[in-house]
Amino acid sequence: MTFKLPYFQPPDFSENTLSNAPAVRIEPAPKDGVAPDNFHATSNHPEYVHSGKGKWILVEDNRMDCVIVFNNGNTDIVEARRLKKGDPVVVGRTENGEEGIYVYTKGFDPVSSKTEDKFSFRTRGTRETPFSRSYDQLYDLLRYDRKNGYIVWVLGPAVAFDKDSRDSMQGLIENGYCHALLAGNALATHDLEAANFRTGLGQDIYTQELQPLGHYNHLDILNAIRKEDSTKEAIKKLKLKDGIIFACEKKKVPYVLAGSIRDDGPLPEVIADVYKAQDAMRQYARRATTVITLATQLHSIAFGNMTPSYRVLKNGKIRPVFFYIVDMTEFSADKLANRGSGQAVAILTNVQDFMINLWNNLAKKQ
Repeated sequence: MTFKLPYFQPPDFSENTLSNAPAVRIEPAPKDGVAPDNFHATSNHPEYVHSGKGKWILVEDNRMDCVIVFNNGNTDIVEARRLKKGDPVVVGRTENGEEGIYVYTKGFDPVSSKTEDKFSFRTRGTRETPFSRSYDQLYDLLRYDRKNGYIVWVLGPAVAFDKDSRDSMQGLIENGYCHALLAGNALATHDLEAANFRTGLGQDIYTQELQPLGHYNHLDILNAIRKEDSTKEAIKKLKLKDGIIFACEKKKVPYVLAGSIRDDGPLPEVIADVYKAQDAMRQYARRATTVITLATQLHSIAFGNMTPSYRVLKNGKIRPVFFYIVDMTEFSADKLANRGSGQAVAILTNVQDFMINLWNNLAKKQ
């Protein structure tokens, strides 16, 4: 199957409400880090602002819960905490052109249906949903975006606890299916523990048998890496030969490790300041064309909130940003959607089965 990006149909600005819309209003930020009253809070959908005389401007890099700084016809999406006093901020709380702001949710080809029945079964994805089509679409998408897009993975530590899922992720990285990786201290720590001890939190990553004094293993690897002041140098010193972080270092794939209160160690690369971690993650949200999040609810929601649902390409064309959440529970997928990432596709399974299925299929058709 040849993958084709969905076609984007722009709004019809000749419609009465849009053709007669007023120019958008702006107000200066009253002080650093503070938006003016009645500021417009952004979504992750395509949004347009009316500069006057019938000219609508598409906001690029749109993401949730930010403000629009509109200056000389240019738009910039900014977190309110990053505003500087006097920044010209778009104000208005309506979304259909009444105040020169238009939030557009119907740009990509709608999903066709063979029925217009008002009542039907199985209209929502659950644990009973068959995911064969979702997998097939994802295979084709990854093959396409390996060369034409930017694939970002958000990983929970469960990916490193199983030998085969860890091997699969290494294979995906080494074969170009990962352009950036986001995680916490735990994923990297337990992946490096597996590289050195073949355990994850003291359990053999294949047999799952507890090893003698295995609960020390992740602490020992943390200590050994901190002794070298960098994971890259520790990989060389300890002669580690496999794993997710090993593959990232080998292929020069960037990774961002965001810290949390419960971290052991942490690894030298872990960003302890939450806002610095957010800024580091955001640079990849602004490049992502496909995002896959695995077994990490809070990290998935956080990255979902900073990821647009669309991307404006260098040639001016507009494409969707595909977002997948893989988890064993419906709760995680529902919570992500309830936090605004309604475009996210859920695949409800354990990460080991997902990773092995994904890699086995992609590896066969390199």
